[in-house]
Amino acid sequence: MRYGFSQRFSARTVRRAAIGAATLLAGLLAGSGAGAQTLASLPTVPSAISAGVQTRPIAAWVDFCATYAGECAVNTVEPTQITLTAAVWSAIVAVNRRVNKSLVAVTDMDHLHVADRWDLAEDGSGDCEDFQLLKRKLLAEMGLPRRAMRMTVVIDEKGEGHAVLTLITDRGDIILDNKTSAILPWRQTGYTFIKRESQDTVAWVSLGRAMSPVTTANR
Repeated sequence: MRYGFSQRFSARTVRRAAIGAATLLAGLLAGSGAGAQTLASLPTVPSAISAGVQTRPIAAWVDFCATYAGECAVNTVEPTQITLTAAVWSAIVAVNRRVNKSLVAVTDMDHLHVADRWDLAEDGSGDCEDFQLLKRKLLAEMGLPRRAMRMTVVIDEKGEGHAVLTLITDRGDIILDNKTSAILPWRQTGYTFIKRESQDTVAWVSLGRAMSPVTTANR
C-alpha cells in the first residue's frame, strides 16, 4: 500500500468514526461509565504482538465465515492500524462496556448444545467470541477499519481457550475482553497469545509456540 493513500484513507476513517460516534455514543455512553478509563491510561511506548506464519483456524470460525462472509472479509485498502483520537477511544470504550453489560454470558454447550459456535449473539446471549464479534461489528459500522480489529485466540488464566478482540492501534495492540471492561495492552492481560486472524487474507496467523486450543468455548 502506498503511504500517501493510506494516510488519506486513515484520516477519512477517523472522521467517519467521529461522525458515527456523535450519533451512536449518545445512547452508548448513557450509564456506561465510559469516561472511567482514559486514553492517557495507555502506555506511552506502544507494544505490538509479532504475527508469524499462517496456521489452522478455529473450526467454528470457518463455519461462522460461511454464514457471515462479510464479517470475515479482508479489505486490503483499509488501514492496518487504528488512530486513537479522543472520539475513537470514547467509541471503543463505550461499545466494549455496553456489549459486556447487555449480553448474557453462557457457554455454547449450555446455550446451543454444541461444543463451539461463533455468531453475533442475535438472541442476546453468547460466549466469549460472540461478545467480541458483536463489538467488532458495531465498531466497524462506526467507521473503524475491520482490518485493524482481529479476532484472537488466547489461553486464559484457567488454562482454557478464550477469544478476545485485538485492536491494532498507533498506541499498540489493545485487547477487548468480556471478562473485564478494562481495555488493556496485550502484555497486561496475563494471557498466552496463540493466534489471530490475518490482516492480509481470510486466514489465521500464529502468535506463539504454545499448543493451540480446539475451541474457545468458555464464557
